Amino acid sequence: MTAAAPIINPGLWPYVLPVLLLVCSNLFMTFAWYGHLKFKSVPLITVILVSWGIAFIEYCFAVPANRLGSAVYSPAELKTIQEVITLAVFAGFTAFYFNAPLTWTQGAGFVLIASGAMLVFRG
Repeated sequence: MTAAAPIINPGLWPYVLPVLLLVCSNLFMTFAWYGHLKFKSVPLITVILVSWGIAFIEYCFAVPANRLGSAVYSPAELKTIQEVITLAVFAGFTAFYFNAPLTWTQGAGFVLIASGAMLVFRG
């Protein structure tokens, strides 16, 4: 019996795992920051406490992502990756959770931000 081929080359994991962890981190953080907007009748202190709880889970992904990622990415690259992921997650979140897809101008603005992020990796 032969072993199954790995889905990702093991030498790529140091580059891929931080990105996957940052995606998870951003899913939780976006929900912590914006999910409560559908529940405006809930008292603000409750929203803050629930958001802190969700943010704790976010930190459980973000801190290891940055710790592991620092072995292969510079701090500026890690921050850039995180910001691009944040934009992508936010775009999907608003489309599905709020049923409010991005407008073309918002999309164009995000593309310009992503273009700026590409400059970070050219160095």
